[in-house]
Amino acid sequence: MIVKISHSPEIQQFFKEASGFNNDDGSSRMKTVTNRILVDAAKIIEDLEISQDEFWKAVDYLNRLGGRNEAGLLVAGLGLEHFLDLLEDAKDAQIGLTGGTPRTIEGPLYVSGAPIAEGEVRMDDGSEEGVATTMFLQGRVTGPDGKPLAGATVDLWHANTQGNYSYFDKSQSDYNLRRRIVTDESGCYRARSIVPSGYGCSPDGPTQEVLDTLGRHGQRPAHIHFFISAPGHRHLTTQINLAGDKYLWDDFAYATRDGLVGDIHFNDEPEAAQARGVQGRFAEVEFDFQLQKAPALEAEQRSNRPRALQEA
Repeated sequence: MIVKISHSPEIQQFFKEASGFNNDDGSSRMKTVTNRILVDAAKIIEDLEISQDEFWKAVDYLNRLGGRNEAGLLVAGLGLEHFLDLLEDAKDAQIGLTGGTPRTIEGPLYVSGAPIAEGEVRMDDGSEEGVATTMFLQGRVTGPDGKPLAGATVDLWHANTQGNYSYFDKSQSDYNLRRRIVTDESGCYRARSIVPSGYGCSPDGPTQEVLDTLGRHGQRPAHIHFFISAPGHRHLTTQINLAGDKYLWDDFAYATRDGLVGDIHFNDEPEAAQARGVQGRFAEVEFDFQLQKAPALEAEQRSNRPRALQEA
């Protein structure tokens, strides 16, 4: 017979004490959240008959997860970050907010403070010249009425040909493949960069360890991240996954959504390359963004999620 005690008055009172409800200090919100976590965790232990060995293995796993700084990767891989987007979509639908470019996950690899330029910028530092395919990325930012938004900020970042991101990959220069672009009077942004590669979770890391036990891969398609913002408009966190990638609709982080697939066109014409000022094959990607009106001032700002900051 399975013994269950988690909902007894004595255990409920014990968890309230452990959550700090017996004192007037601290955060009432934190106390409520902690109590819910403790009560639900106890119920999981009982209902699924979690053994002592399984429990302490999980504690050890959390230690290792933090030691590798992969918590942000794990919540993406388990679909929790995508769930947050679906929840925000549902909240929007409830109050009649529709339209605009879909949101999708930010991921754990943003770094604030990237160099900013007006209208057009080069994103790569040239270190993969001869290896990478040059990419010309451009598009327009508009409001819900379709009119161009001059002065909008397009903050974008992506991986190199090895699937690695500057700052986290110390072999790359500061802010390589990270830039902010202020749209011109026509609402346009233009960037010269390189075609990024997708990437996979570290095979010896704790995120892939969990995915292995679930029978899942940890691969992402080639993609480009964006923050788009403009006064009076809702901040947009999104990304485009590049068409033709093997993992386009099999992204372990569940970031691919209808309306967020970027068509990439490769050009091998010497005359076209010369006109672009490059040699050999190059790629072109065009993607427009439509922002919603901000229902409140705070909607113009991105979340206060902790993010990396490049040291000066």
